[in-house]
Amino acid sequence: MGSQTAAAYPRLSRAGLSGLLVSFGGSLSEPSNRAALAFRTAVEAQALDGVVETMASLASVFVRFEPAVLPHQQLEAALQELLATQDWLQAPLPAGRRFWRVPTVYGTDLAPQLAEAADAAGLSEAQAIDSLGAARVRVLTIGFAPGQPYLGSLGPEWDLPRQTELTPMVPRGALVQAIRQFVLFSNPAPTGWRHVGQTGLQLFQASSEQPFTLRPGDEMQFEPVSKTDFLKFCADDPQRGGAILSEVTE
Repeated sequence: MGSQTAAAYPRLSRAGLSGLLVSFGGSLSEPSNRAALAFRTAVEAQALDGVVETMASLASVFVRFEPAVLPHQQLEAALQELLATQDWLQAPLPAGRRFWRVPTVYGTDLAPQLAEAADAAGLSEAQAIDSLGAARVRVLTIGFAPGQPYLGSLGPEWDLPRQTELTPMVPRGALVQAIRQFVLFSNPAPTGWRHVGQTGLQLFQASSEQPFTLRPGDEMQFEPVSKTDFLKFCADDPQRGGAILSEVTE
Protein backbone atom coordinates (compact mmCIF):
# COMPACT_ATOMS: atom_id res chain seq x y z
CA MET A 1 0.00 0.00 0.00
CA GLY A 2 2.81 2.38 0.91
CA SER A 3 4.63 1.82 -2.40
CA GLN A 4 1.37 2.34 -4.33
CA THR A 5 0.81 5.60 -2.49
CA ALA A 6 4.37 6.74 -3.14
CA ALA A 7 4.04 5.80 -6.81
CA ALA A 8 1.18 8.31 -7.17
CA TYR A 9 3.66 11.18 -6.75
CA PRO A 10 4.77 13.51 -8.10
CA ARG A 11 1.29 14.32 -9.39
CA LEU A 12 0.25 17.17 -11.65
CA SER A 13 -3.34 18.37 -11.60
CA ARG A 14 -5.26 21.34 -12.90
CA ALA A 15 -6.49 23.98 -10.48
CA GLY A 16 -9.13 26.12 -12.10
CA LEU A 17 -8.68 27.83 -15.45
CA SER A 18 -5.25 29.29 -14.79
CA GLY A 19 -3.50 27.07 -12.26
CA LEU A 20 -1.53 23.83 -12.11
CA LEU A 21 -0.65 22.02 -8.89
CA VAL A 22 2.41 19.78 -8.64
CA SER A 23 2.17 17.55 -5.53
CA PHE A 24 5.07 15.59 -4.06
CA GLY A 25 3.12 13.79 -1.35
CA GLY A 26 -0.25 13.51 0.32
CA SER A 27 1.07 15.08 3.52
CA LEU A 28 4.03 16.96 4.91
CA SER A 29 7.35 15.16 5.22
CA GLU A 30 10.91 16.41 5.08
CA PRO A 31 11.42 14.99 1.54
CA SER A 32 8.10 16.30 0.18
CA ASN A 33 8.77 19.80 1.52
CA ARG A 34 12.33 19.71 0.22
CA ALA A 35 10.99 18.70 -3.20
CA ALA A 36 8.41 21.50 -3.23
CA LEU A 37 11.01 24.14 -2.36
CA ALA A 38 13.52 22.85 -4.92
CA PHE A 39 10.98 22.42 -7.71
CA ARG A 40 9.49 25.87 -7.23
CA THR A 41 12.99 27.37 -7.52
CA ALA A 42 13.58 25.38 -10.72
CA VAL A 43 10.28 26.56 -12.24
CA GLU A 44 11.14 30.17 -11.40
CA ALA A 45 14.56 29.73 -13.04
CA GLN A 46 12.93 28.64 -16.29
CA ALA A 47 11.14 32.01 -16.51
CA LEU A 48 8.45 30.61 -18.79
CA ASP A 49 6.56 33.28 -20.70
CA GLY A 50 3.01 33.21 -19.38
CA VAL A 51 3.78 32.02 -15.84
CA VAL A 52 2.45 34.71 -13.52
CA GLU A 53 3.58 33.39 -10.13
CA THR A 54 4.60 30.27 -8.25
CA MET A 55 3.96 29.31 -4.64
CA ALA A 56 5.28 26.42 -2.57
CA SER A 57 3.05 24.88 0.12
CA LEU A 58 4.00 22.16 2.60
CA ALA A 59 4.26 19.45 -0.06
CA SER A 60 3.28 20.97 -3.39
CA VAL A 61 3.88 23.81 -5.85
CA PHE A 62 1.13 25.96 -7.37
CA VAL A 63 1.83 27.57 -10.74
CA ARG A 64 -0.48 30.35 -11.90
CA PHE A 65 -0.34 31.24 -15.59
CA GLU A 66 -2.07 33.07 -18.44
CA PRO A 67 -3.73 30.44 -20.68
CA ALA A 68 -3.90 32.88 -23.59
CA VAL A 69 -0.11 33.15 -23.52
CA LEU A 70 0.83 29.68 -22.29
CA PRO A 71 -1.79 26.98 -22.99
CA HIS A 72 -2.47 24.28 -20.39
CA GLN A 73 -0.99 21.49 -22.49
CA GLN A 74 2.22 23.40 -23.16
CA LEU A 75 2.78 24.21 -19.50
CA GLU A 76 1.92 20.66 -18.44
CA ALA A 77 4.48 19.32 -20.89
CA ALA A 78 7.15 21.72 -19.63
CA LEU A 79 6.49 20.78 -15.99
CA GLN A 80 6.46 17.05 -16.76
CA GLU A 81 9.77 17.44 -18.56
CA LEU A 82 11.22 19.27 -15.57
CA LEU A 83 9.88 16.62 -13.16
CA ALA A 84 11.66 13.93 -15.18
CA THR A 85 15.09 15.54 -14.78
CA GLN A 86 15.72 14.19 -11.27
CA ASP A 87 14.27 12.62 -8.13
CA TRP A 88 12.96 15.78 -6.51
CA LEU A 89 12.60 14.09 -3.11
CA GLN A 90 16.40 13.89 -3.08
CA ALA A 91 17.01 17.35 -4.52
CA PRO A 92 19.25 19.77 -2.63
CA LEU A 93 17.51 22.67 -0.98
CA PRO A 94 17.71 25.97 -2.90
CA ALA A 95 20.74 28.20 -2.49
CA GLY A 96 20.48 31.62 -0.86
CA ARG A 97 18.58 30.48 2.22
CA ARG A 98 19.05 32.46 5.44
CA PHE A 99 19.45 31.49 9.10
CA TRP A 100 17.59 33.60 11.65
CA ARG A 101 18.52 33.52 15.35
CA VAL A 102 15.59 35.13 17.11
CA PRO A 103 15.63 36.24 20.77
CA THR A 104 12.53 34.73 22.36
CA VAL A 105 11.03 34.98 25.81
CA TYR A 106 9.36 31.70 26.79
CA GLY A 107 6.56 31.73 29.33
CA THR A 108 5.97 34.71 31.63
CA ASP A 109 2.90 36.84 31.05
CA LEU A 110 4.10 37.43 27.47
CA ALA A 111 3.67 33.77 26.45
CA PRO A 112 1.33 32.34 29.08
CA GLN A 113 0.74 28.82 27.70
CA LEU A 114 4.26 27.44 28.00
CA ALA A 115 3.44 25.57 31.21
CA GLU A 116 0.38 23.92 29.64
CA ALA A 117 2.35 22.86 26.56
CA ALA A 118 5.25 21.55 28.66
CA ASP A 119 2.90 19.48 30.80
CA ALA A 120 1.21 18.01 27.72
CA ALA A 121 4.65 17.06 26.35
CA GLY A 122 5.66 15.44 29.64
CA LEU A 123 8.37 18.01 30.32
CA SER A 124 9.16 20.54 32.99
CA GLU A 125 9.07 24.18 31.91
CA ALA A 126 12.87 24.31 31.95
CA GLN A 127 13.10 21.17 29.80
CA ALA A 128 10.51 22.58 27.40
CA ILE A 129 12.48 25.81 27.01
CA ASP A 130 15.67 23.83 26.37
CA SER A 131 13.92 21.68 23.77
CA LEU A 132 12.14 24.49 21.94
CA GLY A 133 15.08 26.86 22.13
CA ALA A 134 17.51 24.28 20.69
CA ALA A 135 15.30 23.37 17.70
CA ARG A 136 16.55 24.62 14.34
CA VAL A 137 13.48 24.66 12.13
CA ARG A 138 12.79 25.36 8.45
CA VAL A 139 10.26 27.77 7.01
CA LEU A 140 8.11 25.04 5.42
CA THR A 141 5.68 27.45 3.80
CA ILE A 142 4.16 30.91 4.25
CA GLY A 143 0.42 31.34 4.45
CA PHE A 144 -2.80 31.93 6.41
CA ALA A 145 -1.78 35.57 6.96
CA PRO A 146 0.68 37.78 5.04
CA GLY A 147 4.26 36.72 5.75
CA GLN A 148 3.25 34.12 8.36
CA PRO A 149 5.47 31.00 8.40
CA TYR A 150 4.85 27.41 9.34
CA LEU A 151 8.07 26.04 10.82
CA GLY A 152 9.23 22.51 11.49
CA SER A 153 9.70 19.96 12.43
CA LEU A 154 9.91 19.62 16.21
CA GLY A 155 10.56 16.39 18.12
CA PRO A 156 7.85 13.74 18.59
CA GLU A 157 7.17 14.91 22.15
CA TRP A 158 5.61 18.04 20.61
CA ASP A 159 2.95 16.15 18.64
CA LEU A 160 0.22 17.65 20.82
CA PRO A 161 -3.54 17.95 20.24
CA ARG A 162 -5.27 21.28 19.75
CA GLN A 163 -6.69 23.10 22.71
CA THR A 164 -10.30 22.38 23.56
CA GLU A 165 -11.04 26.13 23.52
CA LEU A 166 -9.90 28.98 21.31
CA THR A 167 -7.40 31.55 22.58
CA PRO A 168 -9.19 34.80 21.68
CA MET A 169 -6.05 36.65 20.56
CA VAL A 170 -2.28 36.31 20.45
CA PRO A 171 -0.10 39.32 19.54
CA ARG A 172 2.10 39.89 16.54
CA GLY A 173 5.35 37.98 17.00
CA ALA A 174 3.71 35.21 19.04
CA LEU A 175 5.47 31.85 18.76
CA VAL A 176 2.76 29.19 18.83
CA GLN A 177 3.35 25.43 19.04
CA ALA A 178 1.17 23.28 16.75
CA ILE A 179 1.52 19.57 15.79
CA ARG A 180 5.33 19.34 15.80
CA GLN A 181 5.52 22.77 14.23
CA PHE A 182 5.86 26.38 15.23
CA VAL A 183 3.65 29.07 13.76
CA LEU A 184 5.03 32.60 14.10
CA PHE A 185 2.21 35.12 13.97
CA SER A 186 2.58 38.08 11.62
CA ASN A 187 -0.49 39.86 13.03
CA PRO A 188 -2.70 39.56 16.12
CA ALA A 189 -5.14 36.66 15.66
CA PRO A 190 -7.11 34.00 17.54
CA THR A 191 -5.65 30.49 17.64
CA GLY A 192 -6.44 26.97 18.77
CA TRP A 193 -2.78 26.29 19.56
CA ARG A 194 -0.55 27.19 22.49
CA HIS A 195 1.32 30.47 22.83
CA VAL A 196 4.69 29.32 24.20
CA GLY A 197 7.07 32.14 23.23
CA GLN A 198 7.12 35.78 22.20
CA THR A 199 9.40 37.44 19.65
CA GLY A 200 9.83 40.97 18.38
CA LEU A 201 10.31 40.02 14.73
CA GLN A 202 8.06 41.86 12.26
CA LEU A 203 7.12 39.52 9.43
CA PHE A 204 5.07 41.76 7.15
CA GLN A 205 5.69 45.35 6.05
CA ALA A 206 3.18 46.33 3.38
CA SER A 207 5.09 49.42 2.20
CA SER A 208 8.40 47.60 1.72
CA GLU A 209 9.74 46.50 -1.68
CA GLN A 210 10.06 43.04 -0.08
CA PRO A 211 7.02 42.95 2.24
CA PHE A 212 7.66 39.42 3.61
CA THR A 213 10.59 39.16 6.00
CA LEU A 214 11.00 35.39 5.63
CA ARG A 215 11.33 33.10 2.62
CA PRO A 216 10.35 29.43 2.33
CA GLY A 217 13.46 27.39 3.03
CA ASP A 218 14.92 29.84 5.54
CA GLU A 219 15.98 28.31 8.86
CA MET A 220 15.23 29.70 12.30
CA GLN A 221 16.18 29.15 15.92
CA PHE A 222 14.24 30.79 18.73
CA GLU A 223 16.89 31.40 21.37
CA PRO A 224 15.70 31.83 24.98
CA VAL A 225 16.29 35.21 26.63
CA SER A 226 14.98 36.83 29.80
CA LYS A 227 11.97 39.10 29.65
CA THR A 228 14.19 42.06 30.56
CA ASP A 229 16.61 41.36 27.71
CA PHE A 230 13.73 40.71 25.32
CA LEU A 231 12.10 44.08 26.03
CA LYS A 232 15.46 45.81 25.51
CA PHE A 233 15.95 44.05 22.17
CA CYS A 234 12.51 45.23 21.07
CA ALA A 235 13.17 48.82 22.17
CA ASP A 236 16.56 48.94 20.43
CA ASP A 237 15.49 47.08 17.27
CA PRO A 238 11.73 47.50 16.70
CA GLN A 239 11.67 45.68 13.34
CA ARG A 240 13.74 42.60 14.20
CA GLY A 241 13.64 42.46 18.00
CA GLY A 242 17.37 41.66 18.05
CA ALA A 243 17.21 38.83 15.48
CA ILE A 244 20.55 38.00 13.87
CA LEU A 245 20.63 37.04 10.19
CA SER A 246 23.26 34.97 8.38
CA GLU A 247 23.50 32.75 5.31
CA VAL A 248 22.80 29.04 5.64
CA THR A 249 25.92 26.93 5.21
CA GLU A 250 25.34 23.28 4.29
